Amino acid sequence: MNKSAEGFLISAMFIAIMLLISGFSLAASPEKEMTGLNRSEITTSWDLSNLFKDKETATAEFEGLQKMSQEINATFRPLFKNLTGKVLLEYIEANKNFSRNLSVVMAYAYAQNSLNVNDKFFENFISDVQNLYTEHAKATSFAEILLKSLSPAEWERLFSEQPALEAYRAYLENSYQRYRDHRPRNETHAAYLADISNQLMKINTEAEKTVTNNVTVAGNITLEDGRELAINSVTYSELLSTDSNRNNRKKGYDKRFYHLINESDKMSEIYSNKSRLDDLLARELNYSDSYDSKMFETYLTKEQVETMNQVFKERKGNFDGYYEFRKTRMNLSPLKPYDLGLQLMKNPDKKYSYEETLFNISASYAAMDPAFQEIFVKTTTSGSMDVYPNPEGGKQPGGYCQDMCSLKRPALIFMNFKGLMQDQKTLTHEMGHAVNFYLMGNNVDFLYCTGTEYEMEIPSTFNEELFVDYALKNYDQDTALAILAETVSDYENYFTFQPMITEFENKAHELCRQKTNVSGSELNLLWTNLSKEYRSGLVDYYPEDSAQWTYISHIYLTNNYYTFSYALSKAVTLSLFKMYKEDPEKFNENYMAYLSAGSCMTPPQKLRKFFGIEIDRKLFEDAMDVVQMRVLQLQELEGKRLAGSA
Repeated sequence: MNKSAEGFLISAMFIAIMLLISGFSLAASPEKEMTGLNRSEITTSWDLSNLFKDKETATAEFEGLQKMSQEINATFRPLFKNLTGKVLLEYIEANKNFSRNLSVVMAYAYAQNSLNVNDKFFENFISDVQNLYTEHAKATSFAEILLKSLSPAEWERLFSEQPALEAYRAYLENSYQRYRDHRPRNETHAAYLADISNQLMKINTEAEKTVTNNVTVAGNITLEDGRELAINSVTYSELLSTDSNRNNRKKGYDKRFYHLINESDKMSEIYSNKSRLDDLLARELNYSDSYDSKMFETYLTKEQVETMNQVFKERKGNFDGYYEFRKTRMNLSPLKPYDLGLQLMKNPDKKYSYEETLFNISASYAAMDPAFQEIFVKTTTSGSMDVYPNPEGGKQPGGYCQDMCSLKRPALIFMNFKGLMQDQKTLTHEMGHAVNFYLMGNNVDFLYCTGTEYEMEIPSTFNEELFVDYALKNYDQDTALAILAETVSDYENYFTFQPMITEFENKAHELCRQKTNVSGSELNLLWTNLSKEYRSGLVDYYPEDSAQWTYISHIYLTNNYYTFSYALSKAVTLSLFKMYKEDPEKFNENYMAYLSAGSCMTPPQKLRKFFGIEIDRKLFEDAMDVVQMRVLQLQELEGKRLAGSA
């Protein structure tokens, strides 16, 4: 660690310690700090009529897009036989218009399905939209094949013929020129690849429905006070984070732990089918496997990701002080896995209202560019957020943010907000995505409103740091200490659990390549053995193999190996947060430009241009240095608390 970084961390730690010890609070009234938002304007459910008035209107738009796809094929197929710069420009803009409109239809269908995975109309509608994606890929494969085969000289001829193409140079380079060695051989081959992609989309839909209806629904337990509790995605997380009765937590944990094992064979069948199609698609495009494909798409090397994982495994002991703190705080030895989620406050069942959470998030933006507040207000008052859980009604678990760049509107945020401390960070995480999407949508062409997963996760993880920084200075001592503990726990999630999921995917794919039928027990064993490389020896985990992988939605996504991006983005975020604390004004200027740029530059170019950051061992070592400092801070604060109560 260089001296300037060390000085920043020590100063930040000292300030936070003094604020917590004194119980001093800087926030007089969060409401006054939330510029431009009135309570009466806050919306808590989606108004999807902003996209389409009703499903009939969406269906009519879908049918129009089917015709548009046919027209693009009929118009441009003959013209591509003698491709000119003028024809290419017209094709790009026609195809962009199609893609932009189709993205709105897909967002509408997926949002409706997220609200109720058992709604047959929208389940079928999603399937129809997926089929249209597939058919359009087939219909326009003539363009993909030609554009991915052009020589550099041929590209320069096209640019010289039509100067307006220059606006799309980065898009054409990133989408076509760099894929010369990874392209369909002919239209028959392209159709074959499109059908594989369609099957993968269908598997994803099936997995999401099964996870919602079966995997996360474990049955009932009887609490110590005699009440019956149905264990599902919402009640499970609430029980383990808020119930101070250890027996209740154990009952809930056991109920789901063994239920997941029972569900593992079914999910193994789904995952095995997916993994074979993943690798088949990759090999057909001249990659060694789907992991090789992922590295190419994200502008990373296997060595960079392996270095990241190696650093996090080598330094997993940095979290041991956190576990010692938790043992002392809870007066437990040994810690069990059902002890790890309990909020470490005097009243762990304390909840925050949604409005209160919005006020706190807004206040955390005080030193950010004013655009943060403006986008925040637009998003929270426009029917763009669906906030509360409804598992009985078929609402999916978890949360996500869907961009609306195509309409230059606020993003759609999906939540299952229960009022817990962690829900506040989840909400600010998704709001980070929303800010990024809105800035891209209103500053660059629709075709540049994209990026790699790790780029997309940087603004969400940075938002979390803003919120923690605010909470440490403004919450009461008990809550702030609990939030600091929660922050260290989140670091462990980012730097151990998330990269472990990607390693699991990679090894599971290897296993599926070796065997025709892979059982749930085999994947459970793989998950457990791998988790031992990352997890602490201070927690007494169950001897049985865990089936925790079964409910992790990311492993069923069509874009594989997603979760290592969380670790990478968090490591970048910690470097960015240091820059923010040192010079907020300069940082804001660069950060706003970074968030607005989309894919106008490659990911490495963007990090170098705006922040001078390289993805290497030093980045990951620096991130773990921050973890080490946070753990020391936590231990010192706990020591002060205990000394004060003696």
